Amino acid sequence: MSEIKVDTLTGKTTANDITVTVGATATMSLEQGLAKAWVNFNGTGTIAARDSLSVSGLVDNGTGNYTVTLTNAMVDTNQSTQATSHGGITNGYNYGAMNYLDSSGSIRMMTVAMSTAAASDRAVCNSIAHGDLA
Repeated sequence: MSEIKVDTLTGKTTANDITVTVGATATMSLEQGLAKAWVNFNGTGTIAARDSLSVSGLVDNGTGNYTVTLTNAMVDTNQSTQATSHGGITNGYNYGAMNYLDSSGSIRMMTVAMSTAAASDRAVCNSIAHGDLA
């Protein structure tokens, strides 16, 4: 097995034009396949990130309502964001999370108890953004 170790990859045609083979013959842009930002945070009490990439801050907007501030803005709001949450074993896993990229370049996230559809703070909140950086 061969191994290549490098510190930087730069496309030959343009800096971000790096194509990788996925599967037997399909190809895709390496840049398009990378998450641009993600965070795992405690959404109860004083909220705090456990770990993150390209996230510069978190805001608690009220019960089950958070703002994730991105270090680097996305090109527009037509990007893909996903969210998950749970309350821990003793609180069960019947919780939903939804989020969207707002016009300021931040991710707005809501967590709810699925059984009541009520906003609810969660012990574990996760958010991720895919798309094009500005």
